[in-house]
Amino acid sequence: MIAEVIINSSVKTLNKVFDYEIPTNLDVNVGTRVFVPFARKKELEEGIVVGIKEKSDFKVKQIAGIQEEQIANDYIELSKFMSHRYFCNISECLKLMLPPGRTSKNILNRVKEKEVNFISIAKDADEIISSIQSGKIKSEKQKNVLEFIMNNGNATMQDIELFTDASSSIVKTLIKNGYLEMSKVKVERNPFLHKTTVKTVDLDLTEEQNIAYNSIKNSGKYLLYGITGSGKTEVYLRLIEDMLKENKSSIMLVPEISLTPQTVDRFISRFGEEQIAVLHSKLSIGERYDEWNRIKDGKAKIIIGARSAIFCPATDLGLIIIDEEHDDSYSSEMSPRYDAREIAEFLAERKNIPLVLGSATPDMNTFYKTQTGEYKLLTLTKRANNSNLPNVEVVDLREELSSGNKSMISRKLKEEIEKNLKNKKQTILYLNRRGFSTFVMCRDCGYTVKCKRCDITLTYHKYQHKLKCHYCGYEQDEVKICPECKSENIRYFGAGTQKLEDEIKTLFPTASTIRMDIDTVSKKNSHEEILNKFKNENIDILIGTQMVVKGHHFPNVTLVGVITADSSLNIEDFRAGEKTFQILTQVARKSR
Repeated sequence: MIAEVIINSSVKTLNKVFDYEIPTNLDVNVGTRVFVPFARKKELEEGIVVGIKEKSDFKVKQIAGIQEEQIANDYIELSKFMSHRYFCNISECLKLMLPPGRTSKNILNRVKEKEVNFISIAKDADEIISSIQSGKIKSEKQKNVLEFIMNNGNATMQDIELFTDASSSIVKTLIKNGYLEMSKVKVERNPFLHKTTVKTVDLDLTEEQNIAYNSIKNSGKYLLYGITGSGKTEVYLRLIEDMLKENKSSIMLVPEISLTPQTVDRFISRFGEEQIAVLHSKLSIGERYDEWNRIKDGKAKIIIGARSAIFCPATDLGLIIIDEEHDDSYSSEMSPRYDAREIAEFLAERKNIPLVLGSATPDMNTFYKTQTGEYKLLTLTKRANNSNLPNVEVVDLREELSSGNKSMISRKLKEEIEKNLKNKKQTILYLNRRGFSTFVMCRDCGYTVKCKRCDITLTYHKYQHKLKCHYCGYEQDEVKICPECKSENIRYFGAGTQKLEDEIKTLFPTASTIRMDIDTVSKKNSHEEILNKFKNENIDILIGTQMVVKGHHFPNVTLVGVITADSSLNIEDFRAGEKTFQILTQVARKSR
């Protein structure tokens, strides 16, 4: 038999199958990862079998070996679709479907299962007790260790040192003398260790929610078009609950890492953490690897994550949900430049399962598909708690400037913030520019500091004294002397979240503030920590970029201020108007 193998390479000329003979002693199928000799290279190359046939028209080499991980046939077909759709190599697409940490060609660099050394009793308990009573074991510390392990069954070295005050040398002596034995035990890295949740029950559905829920059948594509607060998540929960009753898996995609903690909390409260797996880039590579295996083994039936979670090996997949489907983050900016919505469509059609896209401001392409009949439109026009939508007021800053107010904060917004502070209510201020100043210019010659790679203006970050490119990550020290004319007349223009934070602290010195943008959420779990701190410690003002206004629920927020609301109309995108409407609509409905 002959295997058709795709070589793991991004070279365009290698984006084709190569024939290899299957040795009789190897179990090779479509989706098997293999090692093969290739060209004149001494080292073996990695490849993935994408087809099996009876014979080849060429003189072929044999497959040298196989690996443990395999890719399901549906995902082999998906990789072929992606290669054609996004003009990339099949191997680049297949990498997305491999376990995290297992794409490296160097086996030594790959993530491994986590193992812990456990110490346990090696002899019969009566024999050990006899040895202690007869004085054969004289050391008090050895006696303490043996008694501790007999009482607890087994223990790690850390537990023994903590509870018995015995060193590792004591344990090694007992192992050497045959009283104890050491064994390695596999443990799963748990991303939910720091979470504390309270069990919740199903909420009563409104009439509109009930119609939407009952309209979603065994297959088909649906757009759940509901205003913020209309209860789309409750509909998702009911649909996923139905899948669990049928022992089927569900994938729930969210656009931002910052949304994942709140979504996970709500799902754990309803279903418990045993059935839930989470996949996003802020987890450690080991945590992602363990979560991937839990999904593959069928232990986790609910998968929550960012766009890459669509490629997880869900067993018996029965439902795909994409929340806030209009968001740009569902489109990858790195090769392969895929759209997670299109990937979900492919999988839903191939597996004949329902696909639900939800949003308060749907993407125009998705909405158009409801008009052509490709999607079924389901609408939620009322908030679940029958509350009214907030009032929206537009303030013209040109009038503010002409009357002498040069601040980013209009007088009306300042008055409303003061009222909120007095009434012990919370405020969110949204400015979609991070950093302190958006560009640096010499007032004498007009020179602006630009990125050496992207040729766009660098943003000044005051607290780090750095100039940064928000596209490629390039950074340099702040400029004090013009490199062109040597003038010291350097000025910083524009405003970002850091500058807004400084101004708020000046205007409201007694108010507590917290900032949330890319610069403050670089550490693991920092998204969740900031949001929890804002909610639980009742911080007065939250300042941030788009991540503060997407999908969050803060009952005590009664005011949202948008700074320079029209600035996004000037982005270099022909859909700038649509995107501005989407974000402003999302922002405006966060207050109560």
